[in-house]
Amino acid sequence: MGEQERRRRIHDLDATVRVGKGGIKAVAEELSDQLHERDLVKVKFLRSARGGTDTEELANTLAAKAGAEVIETRGHTATYR
Repeated sequence: MGEQERRRRIHDLDATVRVGKGGIKAVAEELSDQLHERDLVKVKFLRSARGGTDTEELANTLAAKAGAEVIETRGHTATYR
């Protein structure tokens, strides 16, 4: 997949996982399950999950717990494969 195609797919992708006050542990398994069914999953980090942490740090922590790879972070969302 070329860079432009990947960017278009990420842009068109809806966030199907939301990280809220339950934190990363509450959604790590869900992210892993979704990645078994599709090649890209977008996650939105809600204000209640972020606290004083930035999205990139949360995204990397979630990736480690879910056995995923962060493709891109933008604003308060991260895309995984």
